[in-house]
Amino acid sequence: MDIELIAEGLEFPEGPIAMADGSVILTEIKGQRLTRVTPDGRKETVVETGGGPNGAAIGPDGAIWITNNGGSFVWIENEGLTIPGPTPPTHTGGMIQRFDLRTGKLTTVYDSCDGKRLVGPNDLVFDRQGGFWFSDHGCSTPDGRKFGGVYYAKADGSLISRQRDHLVSPNGIGLSPDEKTVYLADTTLGRLWAFDVAEPGVLEPGPGFAPGRVVCNLPGYQLLDSLAVEAGGKVCVATIINGGITAFDPSGATEHYPFPDLLVTNICFGGPDMKTAWITASGTGKLYRATWPRPGLKLNFNA
Repeated sequence: MDIELIAEGLEFPEGPIAMADGSVILTEIKGQRLTRVTPDGRKETVVETGGGPNGAAIGPDGAIWITNNGGSFVWIENEGLTIPGPTPPTHTGGMIQRFDLRTGKLTTVYDSCDGKRLVGPNDLVFDRQGGFWFSDHGCSTPDGRKFGGVYYAKADGSLISRQRDHLVSPNGIGLSPDEKTVYLADTTLGRLWAFDVAEPGVLEPGPGFAPGRVVCNLPGYQLLDSLAVEAGGKVCVATIINGGITAFDPSGATEHYPFPDLLVTNICFGGPDMKTAWITASGTGKLYRATWPRPGLKLNFNA
């Protein structure tokens, strides 16, 4: 696989979006902003978001939708790496933001569900109907963790629904090509979940006592972050500690593609054949471009 360093000096990059002009718009969680990286590596600030912009995606309205964790990490510098640490006492919760590329207006669309404040929204994916699934990672507390969950919301601001609760550390989220399955990576467990979709925005009950189907638990100490799905159905999940991308087949088989960072956090696909992958190496603050062995799944909305 050909790997090329595109940009460095980013403040914990995540949430890459492959744009039609060849640039990538990504979040800088520590930097609290959206940044555009041009094909030649130049960086320009798109918008200051505040909080902790985590995931990002183009919605049906052409705007960028952002899962903002509200600043749920203290940042630790250790041996040249930037590492997300505990949640600061100032953290009150996160939100779903919308940034209009045409007007430059940034708004908060959702910050609660059923009267309960969102804790740390993390990643999102739009379905064909124009609604979006998103994960809430939860956060740490001095006494343990606030659990996370899986939500569905409409882009017109009219509906937000909690579809799963009491999950340990939900992170990357994506849809199978036929949109009958929601995939969710749990960071701490090193586990990829699969949830069956009953209808748009509604998940089937899990099997037995489980919230969903287990695709695979990674062996040893490996942490999972955000993800993207291939056109053929494999789920490519950014992997921490064993730095790289782990491609999960729906059958549970895996293959690992290493990248030079312990904290690889996300991947997106683009290019004319969808075989160009952009990977965020967040510990070292770098963005890589690679030729992927298989085409990625084209998202429902792009810009």
